[in-house]
Amino acid sequence: MSLFKISSTKAKRLNPVTVHNSKRALERDIQKIFEDNLDELLNVTFLAHEYSTSFGGRMDTLGIDAEGNPCIVEYKKGQNDSVINQGLSYLRWLLDHKDSFDKLCTEKNVTTTIQWGSPRVICIAESYNKFDADTADLLPINIELYKYKLYEDDMLVLDKENYQKVKITGINKLTPEDNGGKPERLQEVYTLEDHLAKASAGVKDIFGSLNEAILALDQNIIEDPKKYYVAYKMTRNFVDIVVTKSKLVIYLNLKSGSLDDPKEMARDVQYPVHTGHWGNGDYEVKLTDIKDIEYLMTLIKQSYDANQ
Repeated sequence: MSLFKISSTKAKRLNPVTVHNSKRALERDIQKIFEDNLDELLNVTFLAHEYSTSFGGRMDTLGIDAEGNPCIVEYKKGQNDSVINQGLSYLRWLLDHKDSFDKLCTEKNVTTTIQWGSPRVICIAESYNKFDADTADLLPINIELYKYKLYEDDMLVLDKENYQKVKITGINKLTPEDNGGKPERLQEVYTLEDHLAKASAGVKDIFGSLNEAILALDQNIIEDPKKYYVAYKMTRNFVDIVVTKSKLVIYLNLKSGSLDDPKEMARDVQYPVHTGHWGNGDYEVKLTDIKDIEYLMTLIKQSYDANQ
């Protein structure tokens, strides 16, 4: 990627930089940048740095997202590091030590209900090789790969690595013997069909049109069905859709007071009174008429621009 700084009519190319000669020092700097800005960069609440496990390993960063999913963040230190395998090992440990995570959340005053159905493994690296990408493709659980690049003038570029997930039956692990040895999924898998099963025929039509309009914004948009809503994101969610029988409830990931909405279609769920909800952001739109999609897309575009 080429990055330019525009001053008046002049364009200046910004060069990528290496913070230190030491790879380890650079990795530490990147880890600190992410941990100090985890919510802004990944929409994840920071919980712990170098979190110790009982087998001697340390998770680089441990957090929880807005939906309550535990998040393991690992940083690739060198070209040949097996950051994906490392993340999977930590995920396996975490699922066997849920009480430790519960305790950590209590200590950090986290009030969000923990959702163990979809824990996340997030990998951060300057680049990924073919073996990384192939491993992520073939794993039957979702490993999130993010690429970063540091530039002059304190610029950070963050992109999500897109790849076609191969459809394979979910990975299983054996539960303790007192659970009958029944297989348990490491991650639950949710689909659009799961959400649309709740909707009337009319709402399904509205969702289809809105879904098409959102995906038309950018070929790199990721459509990600969660337990309670369908998320659309680049590096961060920019719109979340809750499907009900009679309507779609849309949440825009923008801070209170930042939305340009002359028709006042959206409701501020943060001010004057905070209203709890699924999804990200401070604005809610209830959609019942397909004719309103054109204007709604002007609001969604603002959130897309803010969360790339």
